[in-house]
Amino acid sequence: MKGTLYGVGVGPGDPELLTLKAVRVIKKCHYIAVPSEDKSKCLAYKIASGAVELEDKPCLTISMPMTMDAEILEQYHTDGARKIAGALKQGKDVAFLVLGDPAIYATYGYIHEKIKALGYETQIISGIPSFCAAAARLNIPLVEQAQQLHILPAAYAPKETANLSGIKVFMKIGSKMEWLREQIDTTADHVYMVENCGLENERVSYTADGLDEAAGYYSIVIVKNGEHDGYAG
Repeated sequence: MKGTLYGVGVGPGDPELLTLKAVRVIKKCHYIAVPSEDKSKCLAYKIASGAVELEDKPCLTISMPMTMDAEILEQYHTDGARKIAGALKQGKDVAFLVLGDPAIYATYGYIHEKIKALGYETQIISGIPSFCAAAARLNIPLVEQAQQLHILPAAYAPKETANLSGIKVFMKIGSKMEWLREQIDTTADHVYMVENCGLENERVSYTADGLDEAAGYYSIVIVKNGEHDGYAG
């Protein structure tokens, strides 16, 4: 019998935000897999280990380079899928740990599709998305009534975002902070940022002044327009 690959969302940072289902699946799987060459440096592993004992569970380390070169990414995704398939072929279940939710801008999706194409069973275990956790940390409703919600990965966001109506959420800021400051509508009612949500080094800003170059990759910026913003900072 072949094993099953589970893409397990571990949430944005706080181990208490792992779902009961995520914990159950991680515990039952024979292997875990992480998007890193070193599990000790993998944030998803650190988060999950705060809720589940992982030290004695075999771990498949899958290299996921930070590059936009399609050919390089294709090779790494193929190699990663081949490595996981080796365990699945032996009838072992694998839990691939994914930050936030596996269905939202997760590199895991490429591995998921390749494993499916190889004929193995796959399942996605939802996790709490980072932007939902950020809104909770800010103590604000994310959207209300007929407001539109735009989720935008900063590295791939369109050059002109000011024309988008409603609420805009920018994820994975990285080196795009200067660009982001230029794109934000100066008439926006509120601009928030949560960096490293749920982690020890979490940083929260309730104004556009907090959008500085020191902000790291795991930063969420929320831009709100409209009279219904529920600000409770």
